[in-house]
Amino acid sequence: MSLTLQEVHDLLLRRGQTQYGLEAINQLEHALQCANLAELAGETSETIVACLLHDLGHLLAAEREGTVEHDTTEDDLHQFIALPFLRGLFPEAVLEPIRMHVDAKRYLCLIDPSYWNDLSIASKHSLEQQGGVFDEAQANAFIAQSFAEEAVRLRRYDDLAKVKDKPVPGLEHYQARLAEVAY
Repeated sequence: MSLTLQEVHDLLLRRGQTQYGLEAINQLEHALQCANLAELAGETSETIVACLLHDLGHLLAAEREGTVEHDTTEDDLHQFIALPFLRGLFPEAVLEPIRMHVDAKRYLCLIDPSYWNDLSIASKHSLEQQGGVFDEAQANAFIAQSFAEEAVRLRRYDDLAKVKDKPVPGLEHYQARLAEVAY
């Protein structure tokens, strides 16, 4: 069930040209911008790869459904969809931030009052589909998990990675990082 590095690369190229939800960029542009922000911040290779692959579940869901892009009217649980396909390929340091990046948005909305205001309209819409803002108990349970801090940083890069026509390195630039952290 696990994908190979080549299959991950091919999926990003094949399905990555679809629009990224309600944003003005496509899936691949978003992934590359997110990974670039992490790289510029000096993140570990594992976190950079998590940033690159955090929305792979959207692409897998669309592929499974045989559609051009995923349905934005309901939560597709994309943060979980990719995990079985990546589990045999990458360590927990990649998988856990991917799994937790949606909950990181819910967490940030509680702990950072200005965070909600800076979210795009599409992110505000998806937040409601994903369960809304955490309460204190949920936030405390979230941040106590291993890799939660990495997930929060991934989330912040995710929120900034929506700039139309932003020049960033291409997918080939990240091939060595993917190979470095893969089993």
